[in-house]
Amino acid sequence: MIVLIADDNRLKARMKPVFRDDLFRHIPFQITEETIKKLSANYTVQANPREINLFYMKEDLRERFELKDGLYHVNNCGISFSPEALEAELDQYPERFSPNVILRGMFQETILPDIAFVGGGGEAAYWLELKPLFDHYNVPFPVLILRNSFLLIRESLSTKMEKAGLSPEMIFLKEEIILSQTVKNHSGNQLSLEHEIRQLQAYYDSLKQISSAVDISLALHVESLRSKALKGVHELEKKVLRAEKRNFAEAGDKIHEIREALFPFNSLQERVENFIPWYAAYGKAFFDLIYKNSCTLEQEFVVIRES
Repeated sequence: MIVLIADDNRLKARMKPVFRDDLFRHIPFQITEETIKKLSANYTVQANPREINLFYMKEDLRERFELKDGLYHVNNCGISFSPEALEAELDQYPERFSPNVILRGMFQETILPDIAFVGGGGEAAYWLELKPLFDHYNVPFPVLILRNSFLLIRESLSTKMEKAGLSPEMIFLKEEIILSQTVKNHSGNQLSLEHEIRQLQAYYDSLKQISSAVDISLALHVESLRSKALKGVHELEKKVLRAEKRNFAEAGDKIHEIREALFPFNSLQERVENFIPWYAAYGKAFFDLIYKNSCTLEQEFVVIRES
């Protein structure tokens, strides 16, 4: 293990060109803001840039910069710099400039370059935001590797899942979707109106043919009637399913109980629960089990059932 105190003049000096761009030209802000716009269609934004992504750090002080009326103010302390004074401060004391989350990754890879970064989904999405920034400053970007994730299911809960007819794949779905599938699989009533909808389509096809033979413009009127009728039937189908779900209220309660146990607070188990109860029960064998089921570079979510 290497412990490195990064607030050193020699280390921070390597970032002076980037810090200047951030303070005086806001280039990291512009690059990252554009990247976020592109990524936000598929990823949740993990970190938003500021126009200035640096803190001023001195003794016990660490406060961010804000540019107001041509001066660089340090929040909550009364310190301010003119552009010329700030340039001189950066040249002489680069260790007093501390990067925020937008610049921290590049600082890390500048002083301790590595081959790969292993992290969770949120961390990987955060690093993706920084890729064009690395490219702009010619800093090698590490290969992003999604770490293994595990879902541990106790034997008692596994038994409840089997009784409820829930497979490991199903429990990753939203409760509403699981209940809909359960109702459709176990209800003795007809819940789908697909056959009736096909008959309705055929009925309006016939009406369209009859009316068009008299006046072709009537075809549009028939299509309007068809649209209204189909909309009503689709709404009826949804109401039938909702009504049957109420008849499966007990099953819904069990589904909620199981999902709440496996995904506490609607989050991943690993973000809420601690490994200690499992270690207390199994000792070193628990770590052996995790190691044995680790997928290394395979992008899979591992479900382990207690037996």
